[in-house]
Amino acid sequence: MSEETKEVKEEEKIEEVKTESNDNIEKTTTVVEKEEVKEEAKEREEEEPQKKSIAREIMEWIICIVVAFTLAVIIKYFVFTPTLVKMSSMYPTIFDGDRVYVNRLVRTFKTKLNRGDIVTLEAPRQKVSGENIALYPEYKGMKKFTYEVLEIDKVSYIKRVIGISGDTIKIENDKVFLNGKELDESAYLPDGTQTNFKSTPYVHVDTEFTVPAGYVFVMGDNRTSSNDGRQFGCIPIEKVEGKVLFKIWPLNRIGAITKSDITYDEVIEYNNKQYNK
Repeated sequence: MSEETKEVKEEEKIEEVKTESNDNIEKTTTVVEKEEVKEEAKEREEEEPQKKSIAREIMEWIICIVVAFTLAVIIKYFVFTPTLVKMSSMYPTIFDGDRVYVNRLVRTFKTKLNRGDIVTLEAPRQKVSGENIALYPEYKGMKKFTYEVLEIDKVSYIKRVIGISGDTIKIENDKVFLNGKELDESAYLPDGTQTNFKSTPYVHVDTEFTVPAGYVFVMGDNRTSSNDGRQFGCIPIEKVEGKVLFKIWPLNRIGAITKSDITYDEVIEYNNKQYNK
């Protein structure tokens, strides 16, 4: 065999080896790529349940928050609510800064109000109509919901019911007369309390009037420092938000709402300090 023939065969063998080597490399690469694809697919399969689990958890939290918020609104509006008192119009029976428990079932079930009940009510406009009744703004749609139910931007008063539908109220000589007789308020007011017919130039309620059907007449126990029915007139019963049952804060005043030991002179002194702040 000639040397040239040998060289050709050797070159052919080298080419065959190269081809086999390349084929092996390609096969190896293909196997590696397949393994990588499998690994990636496996990772995706593992990640998908995790993503679904996280999404499900987030959704569950959102649902819990929505349900909790809805329940809180329902309970607050229809059942009860703890309320912080931010006025001194019921002093010394209830102090500015006290927290009280308000029963809203009174409004939910339209329970009859009695004279002497302490209630919270939606604050009316600071003027009265020609019939000695309070005036209120009217809201519609979402504003009605946010104002009346969520109580956003809503102001409430805490007062005592003095007269109910059909009662004749007269304020004269620093005293309150109910249906022609002097009203006995010794169960809750300090002895000697004077009830002046307080009014301002821009509002006026008659010194003697009859509470219309569907209305109540309210005043604060702090008669010399209370913006009440003497200014804005009788309140529609549907504007009464609830009945105050007892105090829940501070600790030294927790319990039933009873007559205070504070004297009327001390009330006057307290009011003077408030005015001079």
